[in-house]
Amino acid sequence: MIMPINASQTNFLNATVQKYGLAEGKTEPNKPVRTSIFYINDFHGKSINIERTITASRAFDSFTKSENTDKLKLSSGDIQLGEPLEANKVMVEAQNIMGIMASAMGNHEYDMPKHISELIPHMGYKMLACNINIQPDNPLYDKVEKSYVQEVNGNKYGIIGITPVDLFSRLKYGKLFEELKIDGIDSTIKDVQTEVDKLKQQGVNKIILLSHVGFGYDQKIARETDGIDIILGGHSHNLVMDVKPGVNLFNSKSGEPVVITQAGRDGRFFGILNVEFDPKGVLTKVQNNVTSTRGFKRNAPARHVFEQILGKPKVVGQIKSAPPPLTNDSIEPSGHANFMCDCMKEELGTDIALFGSATIRGYFEPGNLDTRWLEDISPFKNKMVIASYTEKDIVDMLRVSAKSLVNTNNKPGIVHVSGLKYTISKDGNLRSASFIDKNGTETPINIDNPRADKTYRVGLTDYYSQGHDGFTMLKKYDQAEKIYNFDISKCIENHFERHPEPVEIKDDGRIKIVD
Repeated sequence: MIMPINASQTNFLNATVQKYGLAEGKTEPNKPVRTSIFYINDFHGKSINIERTITASRAFDSFTKSENTDKLKLSSGDIQLGEPLEANKVMVEAQNIMGIMASAMGNHEYDMPKHISELIPHMGYKMLACNINIQPDNPLYDKVEKSYVQEVNGNKYGIIGITPVDLFSRLKYGKLFEELKIDGIDSTIKDVQTEVDKLKQQGVNKIILLSHVGFGYDQKIARETDGIDIILGGHSHNLVMDVKPGVNLFNSKSGEPVVITQAGRDGRFFGILNVEFDPKGVLTKVQNNVTSTRGFKRNAPARHVFEQILGKPKVVGQIKSAPPPLTNDSIEPSGHANFMCDCMKEELGTDIALFGSATIRGYFEPGNLDTRWLEDISPFKNKMVIASYTEKDIVDMLRVSAKSLVNTNNKPGIVHVSGLKYTISKDGNLRSASFIDKNGTETPINIDNPRADKTYRVGLTDYYSQGHDGFTMLKKYDQAEKIYNFDISKCIENHFERHPEPVEIKDDGRIKIVD
């Protein structure tokens, strides 16, 4: 049973639809078809935000039913995250509760190859990817389809999916999926066109692509295909507001309009796309509404169901004060990350600790810190590793980190540190770096001529120690001094056991960004 949603939330979403002009009445031949799509992408296992999104989904469902308004609920992938079976069970159940009809295969839907067969029977929605070849002995073989036809109120919608073309560079355990073949972007465009043509032959003229290849590639697909009306995107974590020609509204090869959406990352937002099709299936009206999930209460019944899967949270410590969430987590110095890195270095007893901004998906708030919130801050469950790196390795890593300020989508994101200080410029260059020893003594590093004969014991995640996200200089997993079977959450919990007093979280300037 789902609790009644907040009336103001219902009124807000209902007003959105009414503003667009989705009136009552049956769909008639030769009349426009009005469609409202509730869409999500890149939740990355953020169970607290998906509880809020379930409340928003219920509000969407509660609109006065109109036979003249077709409602769809679709996902562009990466709703799951990481290896923990229980966390992924929660995200599957959440999509079932919301009534998601279909989802693209994001890279994180491949995160748990050993347990994927346990999740598949519980998926009440279709998984789509037309640009992947799956062998019959893979548990995904019978689950992943290229496309399908969704019928609502007698209207047929062709739904196609695509998986990331850079999939194998994003998988921690890529070798376990070597039997999968992923097409590159040019071949993927051909795959999509093939599916569009098949759907058109079946008389389907309203076609939606669930894409997990990134916003830039979505723009390319929109321009270089014919027959797609809507691209619901993901993967690059863009927050695409409204509808802007040349940004997320393009003409296809035949000159027909194509609209693209994407609602950021980590479940901070969801979207409602309202469109109108003419009798030939061509878009004539579009409205894209992206809304913060923070405006919705956590759905209590869903929270109860999830705690049955995850277990009851326990309080591990208290936060006395903390700065507000960042505007751009990928490239901003963070007091939240400073505290995490300090806990990590303390736990592992290393000279330096490194933690990538790409794997931090939340923040601390004043008050009691419980395990559920803590795991939501960094839900990836990447294991702790100790390995030795030279001064040159460290400088090379910081240079890659600095380039995040100018790279597309700010990839790979700056690296947060403990035991180091560094300065980078807004044009993506490393300006200076220093090592900070356990006594707080600062020793400058010559970044123009870093030593290859001086080494540091460094704590980092197994993901980065495998050289992912362009950090090839960190690829020393096979030479690691020690690999632990716990993630950063355990480091933070143990910190509070040793130091039970409330923590003041703040940015101490260890990372500086200058002009």
